Amino acid sequence: MTNVEALPALTVIAALIAAALYIASYLSLLRLLRFPRNWVTTSTSELFITGLLVAATVAAVSFSPQGLDFTALAVSLGFFGVMFFTLAAPAIAFQPASFPVEFVAKHADHGGFLLAGLGLGVFAGMAITNVKLLAVLMTAAVIELTWFLHQHWARRQRPIYTLNTHDLAVLETQAKGNLVEFRRRHSISELDLAGGTVRWLGCGKRTPPCPFNLYVNRLGLNTAPCCREHLSELSHFVSTALTEIGVVHWLEGGSLLGAVREGGSLLDWEDDVDISVLLDADMTWNRLASGLAKRGATQGYYVDLFENKGLVAISFDAPRPWPFRWQHNRMRGEIRADITVYRQVIQNGIAVLERRSHKGAMPATENGGYGVPPELVLPTTTIPHIGGDFASPNQPEAYLRILYGDFEDVEYTYVNPAAAATRREADVAHKDVKK
Repeated sequence: MTNVEALPALTVIAALIAAALYIASYLSLLRLLRFPRNWVTTSTSELFITGLLVAATVAAVSFSPQGLDFTALAVSLGFFGVMFFTLAAPAIAFQPASFPVEFVAKHADHGGFLLAGLGLGVFAGMAITNVKLLAVLMTAAVIELTWFLHQHWARRQRPIYTLNTHDLAVLETQAKGNLVEFRRRHSISELDLAGGTVRWLGCGKRTPPCPFNLYVNRLGLNTAPCCREHLSELSHFVSTALTEIGVVHWLEGGSLLGAVREGGSLLDWEDDVDISVLLDADMTWNRLASGLAKRGATQGYYVDLFENKGLVAISFDAPRPWPFRWQHNRMRGEIRADITVYRQVIQNGIAVLERRSHKGAMPATENGGYGVPPELVLPTTTIPHIGGDFASPNQPEAYLRILYGDFEDVEYTYVNPAAAATRREADVAHKDVKK
């Protein structure tokens, strides 16, 4: 008879309950990570639920009819703290983050698996006999091994892209001529330098996305060719979907800036698609959300809804069934369209198109939002952009001046100051060559 077979039935049930609680905690954390990934304030209620599930798991592991198991309490608390920090690091690193967060985010694909293995090692090394703790550690190890193998296999399917002259010039300038060391220092696994050539192992629907929030917004590189291609596809999908739904919409932020300043091209360092919509009594949030969710499901785009924030995030990732629905929140990158909701309000007797989130230098409204005069937007017009005609504010240049002031002056936001200065040198040289 094996040890497992010799365990009392109640002990086995308790171990299964502890494992189930860990799975629930893990899934709750993944859902919670969608907030920092989308630069949105974390939901207090979802944060509370995640904390409650973690506490329940630790309690289930640590308490028994015999009393409190202090060793299990210490091991489970330490394991949860380190493991969940590792899982959360890629999402936290979407925004400028500290070195420890950046470091863990770079290695998160295999870090979780190593930690789960370490946890099992501690269990065995300390001769811990707590079966519930063992069940939790084994469950975590299975999840992390599955994730690691899936990511490893998906990376083998990356298509190969070539870098254009400007992409390569920016890369070599930031690397100061030493591409091998630059690749190693920043863990740029997509950069293929075999055979003395420079190629890019690109992303697709079946591969992890390039972590270009790091490459573009911190290292000052151009957006990878695969990501530009997918951003263009996503832009056309969103534009078509919004037109079919019948909602008033227009290019926003960096997307509008590319259409106006770059003559209908994406910015060289574009990291998302920005589009805004106008809701009213007829075009409600529910109508917009259901229309986008339906089209996303049929055409292979993941749609995430933040009604309280006035935001719809549409990812290039294909939607997956539960319980795998939120696993893409563990990835370091995301090709995404941000659809921001505006509503028309009256402020001091004057009509204003108002949004809830801050954008550029858009002035605040008395309601706590941010707004622009309706005449700058309505009626919307069209503007040539990435091979099509996209809806645009009625006065796109005036709109951009509200957001960015002198929008013709190039600024590199979220880029390390040294990388930004180097980047500017490469761009000036590129413009001189184009002339």
